[in-house]
Amino acid sequence: MAKQFRTVSIRQLRALAALASNGSITAAANKLHLTQPAVTLQLRNLQALAGLPLIQRTSDGMLLTEAGTEVLALCERIEAAIAACETSLDMIAGKTAGRVSIGAVSTAKYFVPFAISGFLKLHPKIDVKLSIGNRQEIGSALRGYELDIAIMGRPPVDIDVDVHLIGDHPHVIIAPTVHRLAHKQNIALADLADETFLTREPGSGTRSLMEQLFGSAGIRPTIGMEMASNETIKQAVIAGLGIAFISAHTVATDLDERRMVVLDVVGLPIVRQWFVVSRKDKVLLPPARAMLDFLSAQGSQFLPRTHGRIRLTRPSIRAKRT
Repeated sequence: MAKQFRTVSIRQLRALAALASNGSITAAANKLHLTQPAVTLQLRNLQALAGLPLIQRTSDGMLLTEAGTEVLALCERIEAAIAACETSLDMIAGKTAGRVSIGAVSTAKYFVPFAISGFLKLHPKIDVKLSIGNRQEIGSALRGYELDIAIMGRPPVDIDVDVHLIGDHPHVIIAPTVHRLAHKQNIALADLADETFLTREPGSGTRSLMEQLFGSAGIRPTIGMEMASNETIKQAVIAGLGIAFISAHTVATDLDERRMVVLDVVGLPIVRQWFVVSRKDKVLLPPARAMLDFLSAQGSQFLPRTHGRIRLTRPSIRAKRT
């Protein structure tokens, strides 16, 4: 059966990928600009080559079996290889100096554009595509071979990746300037048990870190609102709707302008790290390799400066990589 599967075609694999992403033959046919019978035939032939059921009908639509998921992963690897080959051919033909696809978690948007700008000053002809999302979204794009490299605070554990350190990433608790604890020192976490917290959505790395912090102290914080962006959280804190556990890199400018304060909580800041990661099984072309090397060597200089804005007289908690 293995030898038979070697005759698989890209059309068959793309039919499976379209079905997986759209949930029905009709939607897959529309995406591929084919007729429904044509897509059905491609899928039937692909399943015959695999010798195993690839698709199952459910009340939620047509889903992939375990074998189907394995074949879909093959399709993603092939599509990534085709895209890399296109870039190489364009470089050989002199049409471009190459492309780089970067993904970054949303908190990293406060420094990644500046790092890209610094890179492009050295490599002005390289085309850089930047995608921003939460940790789950960036991890999903990395799994699907959509990205050359990703910038995040916690590398994914289910993908074999190369990891390079960029620099430290402190997290703090912010409050309105008129907050009752704004000028108090050595605040215990227990003193915040009755406070209303404004948080990122589930799936956010910052949200997970906050839950770990309070969970270790046996405290369940009161969640006032869940918000999809750090900017919205900052504005809500300034408006007095609550306090927030947040990346210090997102509030550096706001602290300079005295629009909010960092509460002096015992054990904070929690210091995580920024990493740039790439899949080990994805061959990086020279432009992507150059970007990876640049971020590894010089990325830390683009991180927002927080010295003097956050009290660091006590040892901070350095978060473990998980």
